[in-house]
Amino acid sequence: MAPSHALKCCKRALNWIPVLFINLVVGWSYYAYVVELCVYTIPNNTERIIYLVIFHIFFSMFIWSYWKTIWSTPTGPSKAFGLPRAEKELYEREERGEAQQEILKKVARTLPIYTRTAGGAIRYCDHCQVIKPDRCHHCSTCEMCVLKMDHHCPWVNNCVGFSNYKFFVLFLAYASLYCAVICATVIQYFIKFWTKQLADTHAKFHILFLFFVAAMFFISILSLFSYHLWLVGKNRTTIEAFRAPVFTNGPDKNGFSLGCSRNMAEVFGDQAKYWIFPVFSSLGDGHSFVTRLVHIDAEQANSILQQNGKSPADGEAKPSALGNNIHHTVENSKENINGGQTVSVTMESDP
Repeated sequence: MAPSHALKCCKRALNWIPVLFINLVVGWSYYAYVVELCVYTIPNNTERIIYLVIFHIFFSMFIWSYWKTIWSTPTGPSKAFGLPRAEKELYEREERGEAQQEILKKVARTLPIYTRTAGGAIRYCDHCQVIKPDRCHHCSTCEMCVLKMDHHCPWVNNCVGFSNYKFFVLFLAYASLYCAVICATVIQYFIKFWTKQLADTHAKFHILFLFFVAAMFFISILSLFSYHLWLVGKNRTTIEAFRAPVFTNGPDKNGFSLGCSRNMAEVFGDQAKYWIFPVFSSLGDGHSFVTRLVHIDAEQANSILQQNGKSPADGEAKPSALGNNIHHTVENSKENINGGQTVSVTMESDP
């Protein structure tokens, strides 16, 4: 037991190495820009002040979004998705997979779950002992199930999922802008040092290297940022981009797509004033999602959980309505579309 615990501690410590590397690079870039460029190289005070103001705006937003991504605790399924005691005992005693699935199906009837495994079975995590909500996956590094898991990112040493996906996208955006500002303002002095128009000083190495590093990171981060913007527009996670979610009527890579504007609102929220800030404004509670096949809103999902005698665990992100002035009425009528069962939803504006 002791060696195993020691190995886990060592592994957790090693996981922080990429984060330490990023912070060292950012710390050096701050010194090179503020001290070597602005203090020692730029001769004009007006230019120096303008550069410093612009630089610190993007630097602050970059650091803010980066550390929000790191320190946001991944959100796991609520207790409602655990098996009741009686069913759990039956499940553990049962050795036949078919019988275990019947137990899971019985419990899942009271939950807002519409995705299945590739074989059509209820998605159940044996490690966490919970029925997985839609878009939830188990992270072996974090050792927990994560709501709307996108991926585990070593550069933030955290799982990127429902609780911090907006922060992660903003981190990529501001990191790209941070690098772009450095490249745009440093390039003229880079050229002057490169062509010997400025005398060789201790600042030369820092400015030349700063431009190369910023340009390299800008290209790599911009490509990753563009990919995640595409994912947001399609309402897919990285996992779903590689493996389409499976519904009762089969896999559908666009199953959660509701149109570009609503897909964007699901991540960034329905109030534009919060979009550029790394504060939580994503819609929903991470346990249920409106889909093209089955439409369910946050209030209905919560009522299902309450009917099951459960409530979201403490510390989890609170549900957010799909709009401040919109409520949803779920009709009892059901239609069969393409062989799948669809619950129709009527959206009405408040007076």
